[in-house]
Amino acid sequence: MVLTSPFKRLLLGTALALGLAATAAAADLQPLRVANQKSTIKALLEVSGEAKNVPYTIQWSEFPSASPLGEALNANAVDIGALGDAPYVFALGAGGSLKVVSIIHAEGRNTTAVVVPKDSPINTVADLKGKKIVTGRGSIGHYLAIKALNDAGLTTQDVQFIFLLPAESRLVLDNGTADAWATWDPYTTVVTSQSNARVLVSGKHLLSNHLYFAATGQAIADKRVQLDDFVARIDRAYAWANTHPEQYAAAQAKITGLPLAVHIEVAQDTHLSPVTIDDTVIHGLQATADTYVKEGLLSKHIDVSQGFDSSFNAKRIPLEQASR
Repeated sequence: MVLTSPFKRLLLGTALALGLAATAAAADLQPLRVANQKSTIKALLEVSGEAKNVPYTIQWSEFPSASPLGEALNANAVDIGALGDAPYVFALGAGGSLKVVSIIHAEGRNTTAVVVPKDSPINTVADLKGKKIVTGRGSIGHYLAIKALNDAGLTTQDVQFIFLLPAESRLVLDNGTADAWATWDPYTTVVTSQSNARVLVSGKHLLSNHLYFAATGQAIADKRVQLDDFVARIDRAYAWANTHPEQYAAAQAKITGLPLAVHIEVAQDTHLSPVTIDDTVIHGLQATADTYVKEGLLSKHIDVSQGFDSSFNAKRIPLEQASR
C-alpha cells in the first residue's frame, strides 16, 4: 500500500509528538543522588555500559567508607547507597528512615577475613585473647571479628580493637602495632599476596557477605521510577562483571591504585548474584543487630524488618538471565 502524503505527515507528526513526550518525561525525572565508596559502583556501571542512556541524571557523592555513607543517607543528603550488613545496622540504629531495595551477594574465597602476619604465633581465634585487632569501626570486618570471637567463646572484652581505615590498617599490621586485621577484599588478597599474611578465619561461612543498596524513605516516595531503573542497571552490571572479570578488574585498579593482578584475582574468585528480600535475609540481619546490642555497641534493640522494602523484588531479574 502506498501512503498518501497527508497520511505520511500524520505518522511523522505522531512519531514526533511521542518522541517529544518521552523526552519531556525523562526531563521531568529528578536526579538520583547516589552515594559511592571510592567510585566502585560508578566504575562498575561505566565499564559494563550501564551508565549509558540513563533517562535521568545520576549525581555521585564519594565517601571513604560505609560509616559516613550511612550518615549521609540518614541526613537525606543522598538517595541511595551500598553498605555491608554491619554498617547498615548502625545506619538503622541512628534512627534514619531507610529501606533496603536491592541486595547483591558476593561469593568468594576470602570476601571477608581475619588475617595475621605470616610468622605470627596466632594459629586459632582463641589465640587472639589479649591481642590487638585492627578494623574499621562498624564495618563488616568489625562484625566478622565479633562473630569469630563469639564462636571461639570470647567477647570483645577479651581483645583490644584499633579502629582505622584500610590503608592505615595494613600499616599497623605490617609494623606489628596490631596482631590481626579484620578486613575484606581486595585487602585480604593484597596482604595475603604481597605480605604473605595468613587467613586466620574466613567470613565465608560466618557472614552473609551481602551488599545492601539502601534508599531513603523520601527517595522511595518521590523517585520510584529512578530507583527501579537503577536497581535493574546494578543487576545487569554485576552480571556483566561475572563474565568479564579482567575488564571489571582493570576498572577497579584504576580507582584503588592497587595492582591489577590483585583485582583480577578477586574478580575471578568472586561471583556476584542478586538476593531476594525475604524473611531469611531479614532474620539474618536481625541476628547482626542483636549481636551489636549484646556487645554494647548499640544502646537499644532495633527491629530491622522496618529497614527493607520487598516491593522492589518484582522489578529484579535473575542475574544469570541479565544481559546487555
